[in-house]
Amino acid sequence: MLLFVGLGNPNPNNTNNRHNVGFLAIDAINTKFKLSKQKPKFKGLLTTGMINDQKVYAIKPLTFMNSSGICIKELLEYFKIEAKDVFVFHDDMDIDIGKVKVKFGGGDAGHNGIESIDKNIGKQYSRIRIGIGRPINNSTGVEHVLDNFSSDEKQCVEEVTANIIESLPILIKKDLDLFSSKVNQK
Repeated sequence: MLLFVGLGNPNPNNTNNRHNVGFLAIDAINTKFKLSKQKPKFKGLLTTGMINDQKVYAIKPLTFMNSSGICIKELLEYFKIEAKDVFVFHDDMDIDIGKVKVKFGGGDAGHNGIESIDKNIGKQYSRIRIGIGRPINNSTGVEHVLDNFSSDEKQCVEEVTANIIESLPILIKKDLDLFSSKVNQK
């Protein structure tokens, strides 16, 4: 069993925020692979299904970004999923918009959602870091991640999300380098 987690904030006003790019990835996975209808469970919106003969769960935590780990910990304990089988999709300001970097383990790099997950399940899981770029005006990092995507940025994020979905079978095999290469080649 695998768990896909998309980080974001559940408030409807945050739907198009840069911080919610993880939610967008989970929505795309749910649609493309026809996972079950979202149900409120484990303090999140949970779906399940099969992708390439692999049982997967996908969740969007409803605990808000800074407490994402609480939701994930409950789900892992209930389904007996190991942290090494978790894939977290989240925003990253240190990566240009439209680019993706993937890594297993590591630090939180100041991302509060990742910090919460690390505290609750440890650091031995995969992170799919979706670039949202740095602020180009005088806004702070917090303002930047909570701002909506511009129309050009939105199109770029939709394209990279499509690349992620197309390459998801590679990610499921845990070939992180090949996955990253394929997503960024498009």
